[in-house]
Amino acid sequence: MKADLGALMKQAQKMQSEMQQAKEELNSLEVTGEAGGGMVRLTMTCGHEVRRVDIDPALLGDDKDMLEDVLVAAFNDALRKVESTTQERFSGLAGGLGLPGGLKLPF
Repeated sequence: MKADLGALMKQAQKMQSEMQQAKEELNSLEVTGEAGGGMVRLTMTCGHEVRRVDIDPALLGDDKDMLEDVLVAAFNDALRKVESTTQERFSGLAGGLGLPGGLKLPF
């Protein structure tokens, strides 16, 4: 019993270390969300830091509402990509622990 508990603790410590390393890697990994057929591109890290916003000059006209809507759509697209990338990266780390499926990582 003690050997099983010790092995489980070592496995948990290894997973914690791997999760920390993955988190650091994700904080520097960039994804780009697009909207308006690519007229607006928003680049953010998987740590949710917006790095760049590129707007096609054709959108800088008088239609402020449309520009705002396209910016929101690009931001939301980038967020979905961040969540997907993060989930993919962390899903493999918990595989050896036998955690239930659908558990969102990191905790």
